[in-house]
Amino acid sequence: MTDIVHVPVMSREVLEYLSPEQDDALLVDCTMGEGGHSELFLQKYPELKVIGLDADSAIQSIARERLAPYAPRVRFFNTWFNLFFKDYPLGGERPNLILFDLGISVFHFEKAGRGFTFRADEPLDMRLDSSLETTAADIVNGYPEEQLANILYHYGEERYSRRIAAAVVRARAVKPVATSKALEEVIWKSVPDKYRRGRIHPATRSFQALRIAVNGELARLEQALEYALRVLAPGGKMGVISFHSLEDRIVKHFFLGKNKTCTCPEDWPMCKCEGEPIVSIITRKPLVPGEDEISSNPPSRSAKFRVARKMKEWE
Repeated sequence: MTDIVHVPVMSREVLEYLSPEQDDALLVDCTMGEGGHSELFLQKYPELKVIGLDADSAIQSIARERLAPYAPRVRFFNTWFNLFFKDYPLGGERPNLILFDLGISVFHFEKAGRGFTFRADEPLDMRLDSSLETTAADIVNGYPEEQLANILYHYGEERYSRRIAAAVVRARAVKPVATSKALEEVIWKSVPDKYRRGRIHPATRSFQALRIAVNGELARLEQALEYALRVLAPGGKMGVISFHSLEDRIVKHFFLGKNKTCTCPEDWPMCKCEGEPIVSIITRKPLVPGEDEISSNPPSRSAKFRVARKMKEWE
């Protein structure tokens, strides 16, 4: 069997807070990856059915192999989660549980060979779906300096975004910045010495920003949450694991917005939603991994898990 390199985060909390409340429940695992969370659900709940989504066909092939023992209860869709829910293909068969794990699998850092990490010298690609037109190299070598700086600042919250962007523009004038190591070297040389000795590598935020930009991750998340909640069966639960503040902010505000007692547009003369919230927020504060999990699985350290229950349909 293909080596499994990714450990699903917050497994205990996910199984507890997204526990099915009927025997034949349907779970949509929106970011199945290597299938870790889905495998745990299938093991624990023998009647549960799972739909697994992933935009990356390479990692989905690993999940197919891993979940082969549960084949009758699993269906796979090689697609982005926002597109799946927008054009929901299953008609009246609605999910009772929806899980978003927004973390990038260790597979992409260790096995994909697409420049997600600066620990190896790989082509600057960063596409989760190879059919996307724009690669990280296209952005790094083709975008104007100001636009590049804005990407690093807004998507990576990189404090030295303008210094890094200027350094990249100077470097690419000599020759294209074509690999992850080449970009890492440019970033390393462009930031202050004190920043190099910080808690994280100085290229971490820039690489995150480029990956988000290449794959349109934040826009896809905003769309997917709305579409998915509409598809979710009333009474069903939706859980989202995020790994940085930009994602968590989107999820938090989405749940809070749907938890208002009135969700009518502000310009409507009178309330038509009957003053009832669309969701009930189950986790008032996000759940975070415990010290034991962080110790055994360091990538989990920044995870935040939020859960809400759908209370009613809405227009």
